[in-house]
Amino acid sequence: MEITDIAGVCCNGIKEEKLGLGMVKCSGSVAGVFTQNKIKAAPVIVCRENISDGYIRGIIVNSGNANAYTGDQGVRDAEEMCRMAAKLFGCDAKDIAVASTGVIGRRLDMEWIRAKAPEVFAGLGNTTIHADKFAKSIVTTDRFVKKASSEKVGIAAVAKGAGMIAPNMATMLCFIFTSAKFDSGDLYEMLKNAVDASFNRLTVDGDTSTNDTVLLVSTGRERVDAGLFEDELERVCYSLAKQMAMDGEGATRVFEVFVEGAASDEDAYRIARTVADSLLVKTAIFGRDPNWGRIVAAVGYSEADVDERITLSFENEVSRVLLVDRGKPVGSEEDARELLEKSKEFTIRIELEKGSGEGFAIGCDLGYDYVKLNAEYTT
Repeated sequence: MEITDIAGVCCNGIKEEKLGLGMVKCSGSVAGVFTQNKIKAAPVIVCRENISDGYIRGIIVNSGNANAYTGDQGVRDAEEMCRMAAKLFGCDAKDIAVASTGVIGRRLDMEWIRAKAPEVFAGLGNTTIHADKFAKSIVTTDRFVKKASSEKVGIAAVAKGAGMIAPNMATMLCFIFTSAKFDSGDLYEMLKNAVDASFNRLTVDGDTSTNDTVLLVSTGRERVDAGLFEDELERVCYSLAKQMAMDGEGATRVFEVFVEGAASDEDAYRIARTVADSLLVKTAIFGRDPNWGRIVAAVGYSEADVDERITLSFENEVSRVLLVDRGKPVGSEEDARELLEKSKEFTIRIELEKGSGEGFAIGCDLGYDYVKLNAEYTT
């Protein structure tokens, strides 16, 4: 695929000095999906307006400060970021998308951004090294950058996200580029479907951010099959969502909750999300404790149509441990504990006898490091 010009810089000092700035020079159709939090960060407001005509010439992103809950001045600062990039790219400021991530309620260090913008622009390029610099410039508490691609249809994507992640978008930034040719309307429908099947299935801690932004940019002229493209887009987004779960602040295990036999797909998803959100389930998994009673309890308070005819198992790529069979415990906790010890990723499968509904959610465990990191986030 065509590789866009991309670059970034970051400053890794003490925590409150961790600042990053990234840019992407790209021309094409664009679609975006944003946070559902009613408190929306200034860059979300500005970005959504700027891409409303379905066209883009570039992206500017900062990390270390969310520019959220900063009032009219925050909007002016986001607009200034767009003007900076537009001047460097030689385009209109309305053709620039802007995003931010970091601490809420603080003004941007515009002096730092003004000083670094020319440096980032001078470093723009189209190699893997340039893409890695951009990826590193947008992270906050992430332990590693998230990348995924598809050679089949020409997709390359980079994302950040580790904590403050819940369904209905995660506290994340994600930038997806494709050489496939689609107009903005088609891009939006495909992006929305892909996000619903990936990022909206992810929960780390039950908190939804003010800054969530996913952009899909079509920079090329290649004609590809729309069905194949949508499948590959969903696969790329799903991979990024799994990477975010693995990078959940302090996470050591990723799990997926699959529910079958529910009264409806909506009930199945409600159950899966409730189990993945449960702090008791998350902490049990962190302790390698196959406490299936916590899972059953979460199924019960999910407000879905359920009864005690539950079949529950833990599964990985090579084995399945049945814990409850149609409401009857089978006494296999030690086998389940061994599976948890050996598996960085595994599945909690819940089978009901209510209908044909199916659904899933993606989660991770919750341990000591999550509490420590978030207790000290701004100090």
